[in-house]
Amino acid sequence: MDLQLTDKIIIIDLEATCWEGDTSYQKEHSEIIEIGICSLDVDTGAIEAKSGLLVKPVNSEISEFCTKLTTITPAMVAAEGISLKEAAAIIKEEYNSQNFTWASYGAYDKSMLKEQCQKFDIDYPMSSNHINVKVLLSEKLGLSKGIGMKAALKRLKLPLNGTHHRGVDDAYNIARIMNWILKN
Repeated sequence: MDLQLTDKIIIIDLEATCWEGDTSYQKEHSEIIEIGICSLDVDTGAIEAKSGLLVKPVNSEISEFCTKLTTITPAMVAAEGISLKEAAAIIKEEYNSQNFTWASYGAYDKSMLKEQCQKFDIDYPMSSNHINVKVLLSEKLGLSKGIGMKAALKRLKLPLNGTHHRGVDDAYNIARIMNWILKN
């Protein structure tokens, strides 16, 4: 994989509405409810500007299953949530996201963000330079198949910081994995 380096990489992790069981329903109705974001200084390894933007879903609701998985409740999103359009504007303005390479763990975040921006007629806030950290780690470790983020942390002997399946914490942990890849 060709890795285009800059002085920083923006790390994104999305959480979305989800339901137990039927994946076809989920594929059709899932919406972003949190955008976890931070930036990784490529030279120093410092992880900065860590944030979790709660996003109000337009056409779906946060299920009990989703709350158990993410700890995000409908009340949290009602009180603190913003529109996806507002979240995209914050990412563009505060992270200068269209001018930096960005990364996520797997392809889901990239495709979901593109799909949701298109669906709701929102300017896509990210650059075209994307790093799939899951694929990059698999290549680095010589694995034939990708492993989940939690398993990757364990394999690299990095403790899980925060709550797994919270975008704000997962973005931070993905930045730690990306930093490990860059330094090893």
